[in-house]
Amino acid sequence: MQARTRDRALEELYRRAVVVRDEFTSVLPPYRTLPQRLVESGFERGIKLNVELYFDYVRSGVTPSHDDTRELVEIALGRVRDGEPLEEVLGRYRYGAEFIWTRLRVAADETERELLTDAALSLLQYVTLVTERIATACLQRAHDPRWELLDRRRAIADALLTGRDPIEWAEEPAIAVPDAVLIAVFRLGGGRGTDTSELRHRIEAIPGVFLRLDSGGWTALLPLQPGDDGTATTAALAARLPAAAPGQPERPAPFWVGVTAAPTRAAIPEQFAEARMLAELGRCLDRSQIVCRRADLMFEYTVAAGGPARAGLAAVLAPLDTQPLLAETLEVFVDTGFNQLATARLLTIHRNTVTYRLARVHELTGLDPHRPTDAMTLSAARIARRLEAASFTP
Repeated sequence: MQARTRDRALEELYRRAVVVRDEFTSVLPPYRTLPQRLVESGFERGIKLNVELYFDYVRSGVTPSHDDTRELVEIALGRVRDGEPLEEVLGRYRYGAEFIWTRLRVAADETERELLTDAALSLLQYVTLVTERIATACLQRAHDPRWELLDRRRAIADALLTGRDPIEWAEEPAIAVPDAVLIAVFRLGGGRGTDTSELRHRIEAIPGVFLRLDSGGWTALLPLQPGDDGTATTAALAARLPAAAPGQPERPAPFWVGVTAAPTRAAIPEQFAEARMLAELGRCLDRSQIVCRRADLMFEYTVAAGGPARAGLAAVLAPLDTQPLLAETLEVFVDTGFNQLATARLLTIHRNTVTYRLARVHELTGLDPHRPTDAMTLSAARIARRLEAASFTP
């Protein structure tokens, strides 16, 4: 292949690879044990760096130096340090190479296909080089005391949350394992562009905390002092959470925290399940209050705990799916405490119109919004529907 033809084909492949890399970000499943919101910026940065470095390698034939791949290695080390298995981190290089290569080959013309075939060896060499450097860096840091301490504290958190004996993981008296803890489950919102690393670091800085990441956020176990039923520790935790700057418009909460107190180690698994449910309620219902306690969500918690019955309850409002005005009127009616006059004012309609619409809701659903028991069912159905729509996963 002539040099000029090769250069043109290579630049066209590079242009397409830039487009495909953005597709890869959206189709690759999130890490199994890490919250997507916490790692997505590093993941996107890593894909961009890999595409740039690989095409530079193909153009020049010069192997990327250690300095060239340093940032990629640090991103991967961060994922392993957070608890993701090394094989999962390295496996993404294989998935990424296969995805981008396949997409490029499908859209390539004859000249580009020839170039892709010639460049296959360089792709293998590049992926092997980068994964080898990542694996080597992990092995070098495997015996770092700070990594070992993080691993032990993470293992202790796992043991406590699953009802196992954590002492075997402590290994030394320096790691004090509390008998009573406040369980704080953090669930991250779905919006992009909000870096939650600082938030996690604030929680990790709490003395004596045990923290474990998962795909939805993380769980923190905070030691309770004698005589504290969780109230004081919850207040201290809330004080560490970032607040909106004065004078700035309110934005949707980027995270929610379900909190419960476990007075004994034996109670931790059960209270952990409750805290997860509370955090999920905050996320699914998009609560304005970040800290979610059962005392503030008794009705919603009862609906959420309904399990299989929840889907049936959500179906109560199905007849309103084709009636958006009726659905909106019922929504506002419930939010205003079943106040018909306030509903009319908020919707800027006549009170008689509200009466008519609520009568239609009664006709379509069989439930009268003015009747207390029926109103409770409609309220519960509304919560159930929001939970189902938001993929509630306690």
